[in-house]
Amino acid sequence: MQKRTRPKPDPAGPLTGTEKPAPYLADANTVRSGDACAVLHPRFKSASSLSRTERDEQLLGEAVGLAHAINLQVVHAETITLNSPRPATLFGKGVVERLHNLFWDIDNLSAPCEITVVIVDATLTPVQQRNLEKAWECKVIDRTGLILEIFGERARTREGRLQVELAALDYQRSRLVRSWTHLERQRGGAGFMGGPGETQIETDRRLIGKRITRLKRELKDVKRTRLLHRQARQKVPYPVVALVGYTNAGKSTLFNRLTKATVEAKDQLFATLDPTMRGLEVPSGQTAILSDTVGFISQLPHELIRAFQATLEEVVEADIIIHVRDGAHVDTESQKIDVLAVLKDLGLGDAIEGSLIEVLNKIDLLTPADKEALANQSTRSNIPSILLSAVTGEGCDALIAAIDTRITERFQVVDVSLSLSDGASLAWLYEHGDVVERLDDDKAITLKVRIDAANWARFERRV
Repeated sequence: MQKRTRPKPDPAGPLTGTEKPAPYLADANTVRSGDACAVLHPRFKSASSLSRTERDEQLLGEAVGLAHAINLQVVHAETITLNSPRPATLFGKGVVERLHNLFWDIDNLSAPCEITVVIVDATLTPVQQRNLEKAWECKVIDRTGLILEIFGERARTREGRLQVELAALDYQRSRLVRSWTHLERQRGGAGFMGGPGETQIETDRRLIGKRITRLKRELKDVKRTRLLHRQARQKVPYPVVALVGYTNAGKSTLFNRLTKATVEAKDQLFATLDPTMRGLEVPSGQTAILSDTVGFISQLPHELIRAFQATLEEVVEADIIIHVRDGAHVDTESQKIDVLAVLKDLGLGDAIEGSLIEVLNKIDLLTPADKEALANQSTRSNIPSILLSAVTGEGCDALIAAIDTRITERFQVVDVSLSLSDGASLAWLYEHGDVVERLDDDKAITLKVRIDAANWARFERRV
């Protein structure tokens, strides 16, 4: 078999004391848009049931979608069955050799281009990643690294960039043992002191540590600012409604539909990273704040959960949580389990029972029979479910009504008597409450008003 040859990239130069490490500083050659890649999903025989096999096929397709999200050209994708993971390479020796021959044999590829990136849809140890790169002679990244690449490309706001960089540095700090041969060099200390001095890998690790400390300090400022904003909203107060769900479930499209906003919505994994908030008017006359958040995914890296804590606090502090599901996805039940697991990790187990509304989106892609089956399935759930299409608008009125009911069910009904000349207080009650009964006579105006406790306290201070 004739193999292709290509020049190997020069390792990146060492960091100087004045540089700050950028995301993926430990990679000699970064992922570039248009690179040809292979996607591998490992499946272990201990979980080889039929349903598990179907699940693995879905996960492989999801990994291919993640690769497409950063414009990689996927020329090979397969699920590899393993008896057990190998500590050195994850895959067995025979599989590693077969894949090397496949990656370097142009006749076996579906496109005449070199594979420069291999994505392993699992968590690789630094040693496994380094050994696979040596064996396959190309760049290897795992699932966490791939998601970090996507987040690094998509983050737009200062907060988003801080969170992504923190997650990337935290992830790569343990991976400085990769293929950087220059990291083995030592920097000499003072001549009269003697000793070998500090190795380059120790220098880079120290610089990364300093940068992480600085990023955490800056993110504390972000969390403090968010806290001030939440406290300001509580004084108004406006209830907060947070959209959560699996990535690409249609949260941004639904957000735009409900609020008339123009948030970018694409049929793409992780199209939204930076949270967005808009006002939402409900039939009772109340105003809620609708928040669009980052999508979840199975095997979400813990580095990202920790780094995006400032963003996810909007979900934790929300009065109502709307779980948007892709009702047309064949693996929607597994996606639901993954999202609920992340919510529980955030300490929202009680909220799942009390304030969660489930939305089954994309029903415009279903046949009438499938839609009926989905409706029957949702009626058997303990969590209230609403079928809708964010694209066509079908079912959106039912969702707004459900949000309105959740907001107003905490209200109290109070009796108010106003003088005939107090038109300002009368207008205020109509604006901030729901007047359910009104009686006018020659002496006063008597009202029954349904109003939340915070607004009632404001009215009492007002009068």
